[in-house]
Amino acid sequence: MMQVAGKAGAVLRIDLKAIRSNYRLLQGLLGSAQCGAAVKADAYGLGAIPVARALLEESCRHFFVAHLEEAISLRPHLPVEANIYVMHGSPVGYEAEFLEYGCIPVLNSAQQVLAWRDLAVKMQTRLPAILQCDTGMARMGLSPAELQQCLASSDFMQGIDLLYLMSHLASAEDQAHPMNQLQLQQFNAVRAAFPGVKASLANSSAIFLGKDFHFDLARPGAALYGVAPVAGQANPLQAVVHLQGRIIQTREIPAGAGVGYGASWRSQQASRIATVAVGYADGWLRSLSNRGVAQIAGHTVPMVGNVSMDTITLDVTGVAETHLQPGALVDLISTDNTVDKVAARAGTIGYEIITSLGGRYERTYSN
Repeated sequence: MMQVAGKAGAVLRIDLKAIRSNYRLLQGLLGSAQCGAAVKADAYGLGAIPVARALLEESCRHFFVAHLEEAISLRPHLPVEANIYVMHGSPVGYEAEFLEYGCIPVLNSAQQVLAWRDLAVKMQTRLPAILQCDTGMARMGLSPAELQQCLASSDFMQGIDLLYLMSHLASAEDQAHPMNQLQLQQFNAVRAAFPGVKASLANSSAIFLGKDFHFDLARPGAALYGVAPVAGQANPLQAVVHLQGRIIQTREIPAGAGVGYGASWRSQQASRIATVAVGYADGWLRSLSNRGVAQIAGHTVPMVGNVSMDTITLDVTGVAETHLQPGALVDLISTDNTVDKVAARAGTIGYEIITSLGGRYERTYSN
């Protein structure tokens, strides 16, 4: 839903220059390996089309989405030499759609492999694909048993132009987690069955695990959008998201007054409360109730009461009246109150915060 400037309850600013800078940093860490981009879920909620166009200017040519429909929507906005990979593979019976729209499936099961192979045989051509193997996440990709069964068939890859062998790490953000090395060993064991085939293992966090994890193509997502890639370490990436909510009104309340649904917060003293036009319908999670903060003219103010569908309430006692006029903007996500800090207060991860940001914001892009 398009919002008219100044009429929306909040403003979401997305810094495409920062995304480009983050991409360059990641590509620099990868050396000779190529840096792709995960733009699934509408580029983590930030807009797949403007984000992909910005990354094209940084010579990115590998884009990953989750669903075929996402690929179909993105395809007209990218040049033919840019690859769009569909990580969930083909929905049953829709294999031909990949040819029509110039997309490449990530094959995750024997059923998907066979369907893609059958189409290649029928078309009497070789069709490009990525093959994903499960190395310990137990989510998608051919299981070890399924892979062995497929390898036992001499024609199981007939007609398939295998671009990359792929897997996904379960705990890459925790650099000391033993699963990282175990999955790397498993992945290298699988690669032995596909000599000469390029490989892709690294997501955002795995890029920071070192060159053993880089292989030929990395698939960063959240790191491009400013989310911290390594738990417990300083974030080397630039902030991308700046969210501001508009004040609707303010009011004075006496000591002991309740605020919001359920009166989950009560004032200890006479206080001033500002109501801001952002709520859980906008992706401002209800778990931030009585836990979140905002910033107004250099003041950090607490969010008090439960998050409502369309509003939050802030204790702005002590903030000058000049900063509290109806329509004034308060910072909810900023360089100081980062996506990761908001996520920590909400008891979640930065990924959920940015992908939850709703459609009612006035969105602006800077480049």
